[in-house]
Amino acid sequence: MTATSPNNPIDIAELLAFYASAGVDEALEDTPINRFAEVKPKQAERAPATAAPARESRHEERPAAEPGFDASRAAEWPTSTGLDASQVPDAPRRPTLTTATVPDEGQIMLARQLAASASTLDELRQHMAAFDGCNLKFTAKNLVFADGSPNAELMLVGEAPGRDEDLEGLPFVGRSGRLLDRMLAAIGLDRTSAYIANVIPWRPPGNRTPTPHETEICRPFIERQIELVNPKVLVNLGGPSAKTLLNTTEGILRLRGNWRVHTTASGTAIPAMPTLHPAYLLRTPAHKKLAWRDFLEVKAKLRVLATS
Repeated sequence: MTATSPNNPIDIAELLAFYASAGVDEALEDTPINRFAEVKPKQAERAPATAAPARESRHEERPAAEPGFDASRAAEWPTSTGLDASQVPDAPRRPTLTTATVPDEGQIMLARQLAASASTLDELRQHMAAFDGCNLKFTAKNLVFADGSPNAELMLVGEAPGRDEDLEGLPFVGRSGRLLDRMLAAIGLDRTSAYIANVIPWRPPGNRTPTPHETEICRPFIERQIELVNPKVLVNLGGPSAKTLLNTTEGILRLRGNWRVHTTASGTAIPAMPTLHPAYLLRTPAHKKLAWRDFLEVKAKLRVLATS
């Protein structure tokens, strides 16, 4: 690389273009600083040297230079720990990047109050649409409330919406939704005879896993939704749904196929069947037979409850 000439506009333009591509697009000082020049301390401005115990030598450290820090003033920093703070010059501060977030404190309590105040599913949906206590709402396109019949005897609850669900505002409408439709058809049901919802009603960015805070903020809404629907049988699609609504830490492969109980706030006990999520079955087709057994159990349970 040849040296540029300060009198050649072409060389200067190429140098500026190189700086811009390297990310150097802002001057931190009015005058350029030659970092290669040896900085000589200002001996005249130094305080008179005094003898100090060797054990205090560790306090004579200087702060590391940062962009925009005048190294020629390094000698002005105090060498003892007893000086007043006003004698220490302010160190340059780097800009702080901030993002808009909603504080978690108090949001769970607010969600509980709103959920408890809803006497119908329509009121609950209105409360959730107006609720700003979950950060996921600000990145999602739509509130994914539910699909199916609110009078259904079977309610299925997944974890969170995906891309397709976020676009349409309905749960389970993508590939996993089509598989769920086939699973329901195998036991003689469809979306008109079942009610489908998610623990999280807003899509997490990039389909990431919801955080524990986000799950706890949304928990009161799905629990109230289950209470208002009051199904005879609840199916937990996937581990996150089962762990949240059944208050357990067991993995879904240990949970599935075993009847559990979801107890509502009013004390109603609803039989719950944890099973594998359709999205998991698409990735692991060999486990479809396990979900098939679980849905046969659900079919048998609905038949027994219908005759009791």
